[in-house]
Amino acid sequence: MTARGGSKGLPGKNLRPLAGKPLIAYTLEAASASGALHRVVLSTDDAGIAAAGRASGCDVPFMRPSQLARDETPHLPVVQHAVRWLDEHEGYKPDAVMILQPTSPLRQPEHIRESVALLERSGADSVVGVCPVPDHDHPMRMVSIDPSGFATLFVTGEPLGRRINRRQDMPQAWTMNGAVYLLRTSLLSAAEPGLYGARTAAYIMSPAFGISIDSLADWAAAERALEELETKRG
Repeated sequence: MTARGGSKGLPGKNLRPLAGKPLIAYTLEAASASGALHRVVLSTDDAGIAAAGRASGCDVPFMRPSQLARDETPHLPVVQHAVRWLDEHEGYKPDAVMILQPTSPLRQPEHIRESVALLERSGADSVVGVCPVPDHDHPMRMVSIDPSGFATLFVTGEPLGRRINRRQDMPQAWTMNGAVYLLRTSLLSAAEPGLYGARTAAYIMSPAFGISIDSLADWAAAERALEELETKRG
């Protein structure tokens, strides 16, 4: 799990209470309940987040270096650091790594289990969680605007008159939701290291479970989704 202390959009969001529980707790509970992970390790630069992780039974064997906890830091070096540290200090070498971000609190234990099964079944290099793109946000309906202010179709560069009007005529589009990133560890030390490899399997999720929190509007949407989920379960 990756959870840094700094957040400009929602300061302290990883420990901020969401429907009565710290945001980070949802991901920790789902990971533990999945039964699909050999070990749940937290990479953080924040002492408070580390304490919360340990209290929930998560391993926090190291603190993430500050240079890997900036706003612009990508996930690749963060995961490489964690895997390298575990190897060098504990001789621990997992076959695959799942990146779980606390900002996806609706992710359920079965999503984790099914993603792991998909990686094994498909023989893919990696698995990512995806949700269908709403019709009004479909990439074939998007436009580019040139320096003169004129619009063309974003995907093809053609005039807007070539736009596909009927949604039934557009191919289904999907967006990565941030809830699941699963990869074979060998990708991290390949000649061209990365998180995906050449073959990425898509794990399809309902949009309600793929909510990613980056703003107050996202936070409100997650609260509503959690309430609806509890109502269905109740």
